[in-house]
Amino acid sequence: MTSSDLPVRATDITDPSIPWQRASGALAMAGAMAFLATALALQFLRRDLDWQDATLSQYLLGPYGLGLRTLYCVLAGAIVLLAAGLCASLQASARSAAPTLLLCGGALALSGVAIGDSWLPAIDPDFHQWFHHACAISAFLLVTTGKVLQAWRFRFDAHWRRHFPLAMGWSLACYALLWTHAFWPPAGEGWVQKLLIAAIVGAMALGGYWLWRAASPARAMDDARR
Repeated sequence: MTSSDLPVRATDITDPSIPWQRASGALAMAGAMAFLATALALQFLRRDLDWQDATLSQYLLGPYGLGLRTLYCVLAGAIVLLAAGLCASLQASARSAAPTLLLCGGALALSGVAIGDSWLPAIDPDFHQWFHHACAISAFLLVTTGKVLQAWRFRFDAHWRRHFPLAMGWSLACYALLWTHAFWPPAGEGWVQKLLIAAIVGAMALGGYWLWRAASPARAMDDARR
């Protein structure tokens, strides 16, 4: 009997990437859930805003604004972790730099929204309006496009292929809702924007869960058998 005939055990797998991929998935999932919980709570706490008309950006200023701005930055970090973890988890032939760069660019724009709203309104209100809208639009476009491209890459990985239908369908739905919100006046209200954000962040939470499950010793053991 040779060493190749012996059964593969989880302890035989020494891939150093597995722990950080699992951590990336868990942290991305936690960051997304914390953001959703905070945004939902503010709909009840901010009695000065009409939840149907007000966009989520309006909650960045005023009571509890600092907490939401902090969660914007946490969500940006979660996007980067998820993008890096998903790219590393895919087989080499399925990897692409495009979705990772788009998602990281969206994360940078999202953090710009939060940081800009922290001090720009008092220093230069006019520039603040331009900077906020530029960062917000960039974040939406980059993240939704990155999600579509990342879902497409799942098709080329034996383990991730089973997630392709849901990932692509969800990503395309977010993309369609974004353009509907932007160009169809009846869908321009605040609650539609919040629905879009909830759909995007919910997909992040699901992606983090998938990554946490995929980057496991059992997955590594299965890869070793192939």
